[in-house]
Amino acid sequence: MSDKPWGGAFEQPTDQLLEQFSESVSFDRRLYAHDVRGSVAHARMLAAVGVLTDDERDQIVDGLVQIGEEIAAGKFEFKTSLEDVHMNIERALTERIGDVGRKLHTGRSRNDQVSTDFRLWIRDSIDRVDRLLKNLQAAFLHRTSLDSGVIVPGYTHMQRAQPVLAAHYWLAYCEKLERDRQRLADCRSRVNQLPLGTAALAGTTIPIDRQMVADELGFEGIVANSLDSSSDRDFALEFAYVLTQIALHLSSWAEEWILWCTTEFNFLKLPDAFCTGSSIMPQKKNPDGLELVRGKSARVVGNLQSLITLTKGLPLAYNRDLQEDKERVFDSADTVEACLELAAPMVAGAELKRESISAGIDRGYLDATTLMEYLIAAGVPQRTAHELIGKLVGTAMKQDCRLADLPLAEFQAAHESLDKSVYDVLGVERAVEAFKSFGSTNPERVAEQVEVWKKRLQN
Repeated sequence: MSDKPWGGAFEQPTDQLLEQFSESVSFDRRLYAHDVRGSVAHARMLAAVGVLTDDERDQIVDGLVQIGEEIAAGKFEFKTSLEDVHMNIERALTERIGDVGRKLHTGRSRNDQVSTDFRLWIRDSIDRVDRLLKNLQAAFLHRTSLDSGVIVPGYTHMQRAQPVLAAHYWLAYCEKLERDRQRLADCRSRVNQLPLGTAALAGTTIPIDRQMVADELGFEGIVANSLDSSSDRDFALEFAYVLTQIALHLSSWAEEWILWCTTEFNFLKLPDAFCTGSSIMPQKKNPDGLELVRGKSARVVGNLQSLITLTKGLPLAYNRDLQEDKERVFDSADTVEACLELAAPMVAGAELKRESISAGIDRGYLDATTLMEYLIAAGVPQRTAHELIGKLVGTAMKQDCRLADLPLAEFQAAHESLDKSVYDVLGVERAVEAFKSFGSTNPERVAEQVEVWKKRLQN
């Protein structure tokens, strides 16, 4: 006969091959605190509805708390033969308090139990990631004052396009990270729904009080359909997607800064503490931290793909396949948290190479679009103005000079409306100041946004 807690109908013990193949306690043990918390709330509810006596409730709660403390202290022995974290804790409880411990699982199944634990864990992880995102936003925001007035080239297609304030560039990442935080908050609302009490798939005949458990565990609502509850991993996939989007933003940032650190760009100096050297080339300072942020994003993307594939064809309700969800989510959360922890001090400690940036800022005709819009303001159609300025850029390229270095006669030959006031919009400083639209790199608009972000991040 099987010695498993579910083994009453079995005549043979579990084969060791299956036991090793199917165990999950090697990774789901990190849910132990959430499992204890959920079980304590469940026991208190069972006593409130009369399934347990007050004394039985207290024995169970005290036993669970003691087990949780032992696990936290590294004094608890997990057994593979008990399959998962839930059965390890329940068996330990029963061994300590006897048959009273066998009453704990009344009105629930491991199906709704694991979903509850997982939701609690993800909820905590969301809060940690959100704090780390806010710290990174603060690091970018701080740079707006460190690099006040600095102008850098903005790029499209990796070609120089228009000049932007460095502060405007830093705030762009604040915006990206804010969308990540918004997605996390939105995801959290769907994670924060209690599945416990839906049991295996159809509910329970025991007169449980699910709202009481939801209130004690801080859930915003209760999953309404037991079939859906047992099978649902939308919350895990959504969290994995949000983590993937964060990883993609971090990878894009890392890629750009890797380029900026090269001799070819020479825009940025990273702190030595976040670089490594070469075992053979003594002159090298490699941006390994950034490269690993970029590289680790791949495993987060891969984890999301694994989860999508895992759930793509599962019938209602619970299937053991869902055991495979946790390692992917755990790994994505761990990876993103590690990247965010590294990113904030790197952003705070990096230095823009102002002299190098300034020495090359006039290359690439970054003020050409501003000059085109100057013509448009004088009544020239956009397409006509575009063509005229393109020809002027061609002239400047042939003479190997800036647009601002062309004589007035060249501008007047291009269009009769151009006079000496054309020089008021040429050069990167004047081009930046000429922007007017909300959200642009105009110094006043950027200063307004800096103040907005200061207030936003104070909350």
